[in-house]
Order: sequence, then C-alpha cells, then structure tokens
Amino acid sequence: MRITIIGCGSIGSKLAKAADEMSEVKRIYLIDIRKETAEKVAAGLNKAIVIESVEDELYHSDLVIEAASQAAAKEMLPKVVARGVDMMIMSVGSLVDDDFRTMIFDKAKTSEAKIYIPTGALCGADGLRSASVDEMEEVELITMKGPKSLSGVQYIEEKGIDVDKITEKTTIYSGYAREAVKLFPKNVNVAATVSLLGIGFDRTKVTVVLDPDIKSNSHELKIKGRFGEMNCHTYNIPEPDNPRTSHLATLSAISALKRIVRNEWFGV
Repeated sequence: MRITIIGCGSIGSKLAKAADEMSEVKRIYLIDIRKETAEKVAAGLNKAIVIESVEDELYHSDLVIEAASQAAAKEMLPKVVARGVDMMIMSVGSLVDDDFRTMIFDKAKTSEAKIYIPTGALCGADGLRSASVDEMEEVELITMKGPKSLSGVQYIEEKGIDVDKITEKTTIYSGYAREAVKLFPKNVNVAATVSLLGIGFDRTKVTVVLDPDIKSNSHELKIKGRFGEMNCHTYNIPEPDNPRTSHLATLSAISALKRIVRNEWFGV
C-alpha cells in the first residue's frame, strides 16, 4: 500500500513513523504547509518522500490521511474521493456542514472511495454506534482541559478570558456540537465524531471545562437511549509536543491505519 500524509505535525509525524515500520506500506508521500517540516520527518524514515501536491500523486496513492486542519480536510476531501481514493481524516469537524458532508459521502459512493474516521481520544464510541441503531434520548460530551490545551483559542480570547489566570474549575463553553466544533477546531474534534455516530450536531450537548489543576485532558461521554444508559470517562495524557492533542488520539490514528492496511476489522 502507498499512503499520502497531509500534515507532518504531532500526529502526522508519528503516523508516518508507524507506517514506515509496517511491511504492508511500500511508499509514504509527505506534504506540509511548511516544506521543511515534511523534509525533517522524511529524513528519519526509509520509505518517505516529500511531495509538492497531493493531487499529483493521487494516481500512485491508495490512501490519503489528513492530519493538518479542518481547512485542509475540506479542501482535499472532494478531490481525493472524486478520484476513488480512500481517505482518513483526523479533523472531523470539517464535516459539520450538512451540505458539504452529503456531497462528500455522495462522491465517495459514486467513486467507491472509503472515508475513515478514527475514534480519537475517546472511549465509548463503539457503544454509541451500536445504541444509535435504536431510539436515542440524549448524548452529552463533557471535555475538561488545562490552560495549555486551551491557550490561543480565538473564542476564549474574544471573551476576554486569560486561561493562565483562572484558579478554579470553570465552564468555558456549554452548547451543542455544531457550534462547538467551529469554536474549538483543534480541541473538540471528538464532538464531531460523537455527533456523526449518534444523534447529530444539533442534539449532541457539549461542555468545555477549564481546570488549572488537571494533569490530563478528559472526555466524559454520557449516553441515554432505549438500550439503557452509558457513561464513559477517558483521562488522556497530552502529547508533549502539542498539548492540544491527546496521546490517545495519535494511538487511535495509528491503530486505524493498521486495520486499514491489514484489512482486519475486529470489533466492528
């Protein structure tokens, strides 16, 4: 298999390293908005080369992985699936727009391309997926993060909140997933995944809490439906090189890649 990775930051670089060690992967194409970043990652691998354009290599690629941003995902999804190439996206918030999402899924069906969405830094997605087959009453995601994870978020800055001056647990946002994934594009992509698996962007409740004393990022998923009730709490260790990203999100991406290249689907 030959794969293309868009974005060579925290997740993309670790994905590339993992892919480099997979016997099933024969070639890795890397691209980043900063070419030198991609070149640095490629220099430490055996199978990787840096490319100038994703589109130029689509005829040579079996799988494209977006690990960059919602903007990158929205730009590349239509082009990739239209060519019939499979794509895995990490920035799931790019699918919040209903018309865009429908267009992408329609293109994928026509071209027989597959779209893969890892579960990310969240436990309980399998139960939510199963429960959604029947009647669902309520889905709520409560995300708790430290100051470093929420620094530089435009929504927070516009509210005049200085995350470094908060001394006690504080609710930063409470609303629904459609708005949350737009306001926190690098922090709550799991809210988009939960929405797609469950009752949609307009009914999935999202709460973002800042806790100055927290030692790990936390996601609590509460589900209520005809099946019963479920409460899953995940305590994530942030990536050292990017506190906005939980280490489990990286592991989820690597795990998904392994399943794809080996065509092994346990727990579906």
